[in-house]
Amino acid sequence: MEDMTGPLAQEITRLLTEALAPEHLAVINDSASHSGHMGDDGSGESHFTVEITSAKFAGVSRVMRQRMVNAALGDIPGQRVHALAIKARAPGE
Repeated sequence: MEDMTGPLAQEITRLLTEALAPEHLAVINDSASHSGHMGDDGSGESHFTVEITSAKFAGVSRVMRQRMVNAALGDIPGQRVHALAIKARAPGE
C-alpha cells in the first residue's frame, strides 16, 4: 500500500508524537481545498488541521494547549506551513 502522507505531514506526526505522547492524533492535509488561494505554495502541504488528544493537556487552558503544539512543531507553523488549525483535547473531553 502506497503512503499518501507527504513528508511534512509525517514530520508533524513524528514531532507531536515525541513531544506530547498523544492517545489520538490525526494530521489532516487541507491543502487541496486551498489550491490557488493565498498561502498555497504549490507543495501540496500548506494547510493542515491537527486533532490531538493527550494526557499532557489535562488541566491546561485552550491557549496553552495550542502553544504546546506550536512549540513542539518548531518552525513549521507560520514558516513552513501557511495555516494550522489545532483541535487539542485532554482524554475524556
